[in-house]
Amino acid sequence: MRDAHRPLAVGYTYGGQRRTLDDYLVRTGTQGFVVLDGADVVFERYVAAGRDSLFQSWSMAKSFTSAAVGIALGEGHIDSIDDPVTRYVPELAGSGYDGVPLRDLLRMSSGIEWDETADVPPVHVAASLGYPLTAMAKRQKRGWEPGTRFEYTSMNSFVLAWAVAEATGVPYHDYVQRKIWGPAGMASKAYLGNDSNGNSMGYCCYYATGRDFARFGLLYLNGGKAGGRQVVPASWVAQSTSPSAPFKPGYGFQWWLGEDGDFSASGLGGQLIWVSPRYGVVIVKSTLFTLAGGEETDAAFEAVAAEVARTRTLRTARAG
Repeated sequence: MRDAHRPLAVGYTYGGQRRTLDDYLVRTGTQGFVVLDGADVVFERYVAAGRDSLFQSWSMAKSFTSAAVGIALGEGHIDSIDDPVTRYVPELAGSGYDGVPLRDLLRMSSGIEWDETADVPPVHVAASLGYPLTAMAKRQKRGWEPGTRFEYTSMNSFVLAWAVAEATGVPYHDYVQRKIWGPAGMASKAYLGNDSNGNSMGYCCYYATGRDFARFGLLYLNGGKAGGRQVVPASWVAQSTSPSAPFKPGYGFQWWLGEDGDFSASGLGGQLIWVSPRYGVVIVKSTLFTLAGGEETDAAFEAVAAEVARTRTLRTARAG
């Protein structure tokens, strides 16, 4: 990536009021905000943080897990996402995951009896106190028929990371380092969340710089390529950022889908890696909390991307 900061005059209308990017960043408690025009860093702002600060991903980690699945599939470690997860993790036989296709874990349609709000906090606490996530996964029960509805379930992402580790024979965090972090050109060391037994969570808790999160977005903006190398199979990038099921058109394989081909990795509290192929723009937002709802974020990011495209056109015209 290259430093190419330029002034952006961003304004948008929301709730009948004219708003600015500065106002949005303050109201949402944003600590880090990085905007890419292709590989150019055109805007960057930090509050009580800096370029080298490590930000918490929360559930943005799920999109990295999706990439790891796609790479393992491309390398032949996984034969098909229609394989049952128990083919790769036989320890899950007899659990609610028994026989569930990887596809249904990827699209959050596993059939597991799960309440994201109620179930994640105790799982987090138990994992930190020494109870392995693998044991928790084996305790999950079937609540409904897999592949019939959407139910956001963080345990699905942990099981996917577990399946990648078993299929490749490489610990998940090492696989991500070798296959994603290094090849994508990440500039800083990251930390991946593990339980106290060393099992990578897969659903949460990467700590990385805003620029490195942006590099992951750029990887997907470029169809899985970085540095002239195909890091994530192009077919997987396309498939995972397209609607995965008629019952949830706004979700792919661990990616949230917007309008006009935009897609994002999203985490608790307003963490975002927003990728817009139509504008050629990536936006990363790292925050302590958020007061603005998703619709306002959509409006603000759309305005930023449009301004990046407008100023790009002006600069190109002047250069010509």
